[in-house]
Amino acid sequence: MNIVSNHAREILIVDDEPGIRELLSEILVEEGYRVVLAENAQDARMYRQKQEPALVLLDIWMPDTDGVTLLREWANNGQLTMPVIMMSGHATIQTAVGATKIGAFDFLEKPISLEKLLATVRRALRVSMENSSQRVSLSQLGTGGMIHNLENALSRLMRSRGPVLILGEAGAGHEIVTAALNTSQSPWVFIAPETRLTKDRELLTILDEARDGILCCSEIGKLTRTEQKNLLFLLPRLAQHNITLVCTSSDSLGNMAADGRFEVPLLTALSGGILMLPPLRDHREDIPILIERKWNEMSEQHIANGSLLSALTPETLTTLTNAYWPGNIAQLYQTLENLALVKGTINDTMVRSVLGETLSQHKRGVPPEITVQFLMMTLRDAREAFERYYFERLLISEKNNMSRVAERAGLERTHLYRKLKQLNISFSRRLTRG
Repeated sequence: MNIVSNHAREILIVDDEPGIRELLSEILVEEGYRVVLAENAQDARMYRQKQEPALVLLDIWMPDTDGVTLLREWANNGQLTMPVIMMSGHATIQTAVGATKIGAFDFLEKPISLEKLLATVRRALRVSMENSSQRVSLSQLGTGGMIHNLENALSRLMRSRGPVLILGEAGAGHEIVTAALNTSQSPWVFIAPETRLTKDRELLTILDEARDGILCCSEIGKLTRTEQKNLLFLLPRLAQHNITLVCTSSDSLGNMAADGRFEVPLLTALSGGILMLPPLRDHREDIPILIERKWNEMSEQHIANGSLLSALTPETLTTLTNAYWPGNIAQLYQTLENLALVKGTINDTMVRSVLGETLSQHKRGVPPEITVQFLMMTLRDAREAFERYYFERLLISEKNNMSRVAERAGLERTHLYRKLKQLNISFSRRLTRG
């Protein structure tokens, strides 16, 4: 793999034919693009794990992995965040249509004319730029596939203009998500938990301040019942002022509603736009980059001494990555701040001492979240809905590895497949064999 130009707009060309790669590269470099060449799917796969190109030109027929399979991998891993233009001299219409359904931007038939190549590239970059202006970046939570999927889901919810309810464990990043929504392009009004929501003039003032923007209400589970009713009072008036309501909570709102501590109509109104923040242990691949980012930040502030590599041993990084983190990102950052006080090398024993009991998962049972929808179902339907939720979460946390899903669920593989079929979870399309 090699880089041909230094222009900021980077295009990845993936083709096993050297002549095609060089020809496309020469054309695009002359147009001022930065070009990266990959001679097979494995090179492209490795590059995408580290970088996000502005656009990919991807050949369909390659000896190691075909382009459609690679495209599907990127889509399943949440890495299909850039336009991909498929290329082939032998593909059928069905292949081209199939690639488009997976997420390809367009298809070019070889031999590719100069005019069509440049026109398609310009159009793809223009559309990508328009879409990126509406895309929410959650890179502060990580850069893996799960976070990319979260970004896409949040962007879709924001474009719908309906209320958004961000749920997750304490410390999972609620404040990071809300900060990502705070852009200079639109008004942003923040209602802190200590703010008292009263009817009358204060509510009308809030509507005026947030017009054509975002109204953010953090930790709505901490609101009093009166304040919850007042927030419910605001909901039908938001559309008139073109306001998107974004609420966060680290509480189990469904359990609170079942206990009479949360307004069921409010939870029902917000449940159409739920975004679930994954706990840090479900996206461990992001932990090393989060550690590096936080350590560099502390070094710039003269809180941490020395570079990350000189301060933390490999064993220490492994322990930090594999810890359970019940306090999630907030606990990770607090732990790093504590470790930064140590002079010299930080070894594995020090880390284990700081983490204590939170190093590994406690075995005690954790009651499941009771959503408001469960309370409106028959027992049979509620059980089926919970099982569907349970297995979908397992598939996500275990990265679709069937062996680990079966082990965690305590089922034989055959029984697991049968159960997924009963729940209409299409594992043949979503899962890889473990």
